[in-house]
Amino acid sequence: MKHYIGIPGTNATDSTNLKLLQYMQQHYAEKVSIELVNLGTLPLFYKTPDHSVPAEVTELAKKISAADGVIIATPEYDHAVPAMLSSALAWLSYFIEPLAGKPVLIIGASYGALGTSRAQAQLRQILDSPEVRAFLMPNSEFMVGHSLSAFDEQGNLTNQTLVKRLDGLMQDFDIFVDMTKKLTHTLAQHRQDAANVDWEHTEN
Repeated sequence: MKHYIGIPGTNATDSTNLKLLQYMQQHYAEKVSIELVNLGTLPLFYKTPDHSVPAEVTELAKKISAADGVIIATPEYDHAVPAMLSSALAWLSYFIEPLAGKPVLIIGASYGALGTSRAQAQLRQILDSPEVRAFLMPNSEFMVGHSLSAFDEQGNLTNQTLVKRLDGLMQDFDIFVDMTKKLTHTLAQHRQDAANVDWEHTEN
């Protein structure tokens, strides 16, 4: 059974993005294991003089490195990813590279009709940056609009069209994860490229 790390891009306990990941955790429990993490334990990113990262970041990096893939559920604030998620990704690329060559699936839920489309586009740019170098699941937007009414009292998605779409996406992600493991040369290059980023001369 594959093991994924699920990252909600907010630490709000009533987040519909957290609810979406919790639904997936239960709905696919017989096929994959999804471990949810809390970004609220991480400090705001800053460049440490000795290039060290906080213990909380190191622990999260270890979990990501050991996982088969990562699922990120991002909210959308002002057409962008939340500051907490952006800060966490900066830590996870600061002289460490757990996401380099790691298969990543992006999903999102929002109160409005667009379902985090702009935030997902920005998140793709971040994950594709030289500092991160993740393997992004292609052509895989999954967005839940009007998310306050998208779940029943048991936390299940009520729109069966969305459920069917998510089922197919998870099946494809399973295949994508297996495919990336065979790209040994590309994986090695991604990790090397991420490790070679010169943080000393990046803009402050």
